[in-house]
Amino acid sequence: MRPKNANEIEAIRKSGDMLRRVLDLIEQKLAPGVTGVEIDAMARVALKKMGGKPAFLGVPAGPGVPDFPASVCISINDAVVHGIPTDKPFKEGDIVGFDFGVLYGGMITDAARTFIVGGKALSKEEEDLVKNTKRSLDEGINVIKNGARTGDIGAAVQKVLDDNGLGIVRELVGHGVGHDLHEAPEIPNYGFKGMGSVLKTGMTIAVEPMATLGDWRVVVDPDGWTIRTRDGSKSAHFEDTLLITEDGVEILTR
Repeated sequence: MRPKNANEIEAIRKSGDMLRRVLDLIEQKLAPGVTGVEIDAMARVALKKMGGKPAFLGVPAGPGVPDFPASVCISINDAVVHGIPTDKPFKEGDIVGFDFGVLYGGMITDAARTFIVGGKALSKEEEDLVKNTKRSLDEGINVIKNGARTGDIGAAVQKVLDDNGLGIVRELVGHGVGHDLHEAPEIPNYGFKGMGSVLKTGMTIAVEPMATLGDWRVVVDPDGWTIRTRDGSKSAHFEDTLLITEDGVEILTR
């Protein structure tokens, strides 16, 4: 990945601001009885009014699998990522991940948040899952600056998740983002300091820890998109798009 120029950075900042505003709307709308289809429709309308386009809608999959049919990936409880919105109402205590992407001015941002429906988890263990997955993202962001390596991020994320006994999904990783939804480099949520690709000022990346209350292994649903924990344990997912600066990082999606 090459560093972005000034015009690209301005466009990706606007893209990230739109994404943040839509995720804020989703958080306000989320409640028991609301459906994923309703959330997706709301997000699509809101983004259109802002002047952006959904980056996930129509993303191609593998052979024999339809293109992604929605604007928002909505993953419930044991679904880790890439869930397709349905008309099944959310229930009190559901753990729901919302992953959203925005295209504006030729630049893409990608971010995710996990919320507990009704605001109260069914157990402290589940509450801590969400809290510590978010904290692992923050710790990963804290080590980013010009000259840092992807392994520095992975090590910081891994320490939080390991210290709290959470499974770290290994088959899915963070990534570069900007002109395309997935660019180099890959950014695993585990690793060793000083290892991996070097990050440079002007690069834009998405860091996205995915954690579980059980084993880290995952399976794919028959729909070809929804990825679940193999053991049925609940999961959480957080993500932000970031601009690397000389002495740190600018979070574009908060």
